[in-house]
Amino acid sequence: MVMKTTERSYSVAAVALVVVMTTYLVALFSTVSDLKLIPSLTLSQGTLQQTWESIKAPQAMTSSTIICDRSDTNYDLCSINGSCHLDLTTQTISLLDPTFTTSAPIVEKIKPYPRKADNWVMSKIQKLTLTSGPMSLTRSCNITHDSPAIVFSAGGYTGNIYHDFMDGFIPLFITANSIYPDRDRDVILVVANPREWWMPKYIDVLGALSKHKPILLENKNASITHCFTSATVGLISYGPTLMDPNKLPNYGSLVGFHNLLDKAFNTSLSTFKPQKPRLVLLSRYGNIGRVILNEEKVKIMLEDVGFEVVTFRPTGTTSMREAYKLIKSSHGMVGVHGAALTHLLFLRPGSVFVQVVPVGVGWVAKCYGSPAKAMKLEYTEYTIDVEESSLVEKYSRDDLVLKDPIAFSKNDWGVTKKVYLKEQDVRLDVNRFRSHMSKAYEKAKLFMDLNG
Repeated sequence: MVMKTTERSYSVAAVALVVVMTTYLVALFSTVSDLKLIPSLTLSQGTLQQTWESIKAPQAMTSSTIICDRSDTNYDLCSINGSCHLDLTTQTISLLDPTFTTSAPIVEKIKPYPRKADNWVMSKIQKLTLTSGPMSLTRSCNITHDSPAIVFSAGGYTGNIYHDFMDGFIPLFITANSIYPDRDRDVILVVANPREWWMPKYIDVLGALSKHKPILLENKNASITHCFTSATVGLISYGPTLMDPNKLPNYGSLVGFHNLLDKAFNTSLSTFKPQKPRLVLLSRYGNIGRVILNEEKVKIMLEDVGFEVVTFRPTGTTSMREAYKLIKSSHGMVGVHGAALTHLLFLRPGSVFVQVVPVGVGWVAKCYGSPAKAMKLEYTEYTIDVEESSLVEKYSRDDLVLKDPIAFSKNDWGVTKKVYLKEQDVRLDVNRFRSHMSKAYEKAKLFMDLNG
């Protein structure tokens, strides 16, 4: 009789527990649905949907686990929601699991670089293993951190300033502010595929993102093991649109990233009142394509319009701090489509930005038009005529290359790069360009008068 009563009590308790858990999950998913941050993440070990809120606040979880979201076309993102151990020798991050001896280990593989559809570049990205391991791993930690880690790759197209920012620092900024918005730079940056020059060049930017020294996944550090409170592996990226204000209401514009660069470089403007708006003329040189063949005449014309013109030729060794100081103190920037236009991120919101668009490059030029508008710049495009392109010296006027670039390239990156980016230089019609830049001057002067 006692046994039957006990069984009945267990049954009632079990039903009650199911009701309570169901109510809790409904409330949880309703709340997350209202937030509309990003799509829910799928547990790799089952069909249960784990919401983004669990990654944002891993300490709220009742049990630790590894969650991976592979649904986005740009990136994969994994979260280790609990104490974890990094072994540099094996490139493995292990969740310290108290149930390790009684449960099957979790195993996930990830390449933490936000261009997963690009098979060529992803083949060069270091693959990391995420797994679960015994709690005894804590005894092998050489360094124990009281902070979470963000693990990402600085490989791929790194070395091209466009990719340094668009595939690296901006996604890192989005990820840190999405998942750890209240930590005030209290995250550890763990960097895969580091290049020797990368950290010295960007040390100021890294310092603005984290108050801790980055950990580099490289052979010379292989004997050191680290433990973290939790870890996010991978970076959130929205591709050319950079940031989605619907998903990140508090960090939905590039102005926030510009403010972070301000902190990084700690640059203050001179109190000297300028007499002319300063215009940075981005100069391309060498056999790389899209060079302004009559650059000196263009510069003279811009000075005649009223600008103080500063020619800027960035190289791989150009100091980020000096570049930032120059461009932030300016009232506008102009240049032919190319990676150097990424320096638009250094311009003050409200200043002028002019992109010179060569023949056949219109569809690619949007990669700067979109962030320029997000930066709240006075953005315009100067689309050259066929006669201003050096391609007229290689192809006849009736050739499809010049007559209909869209039909010729079919918006294919390989064709566009080979013909319109590599083979083409520009010789600007100074009088036609003057008309365009005269309007830019009026906007730059107004900005100077208002902001110094």
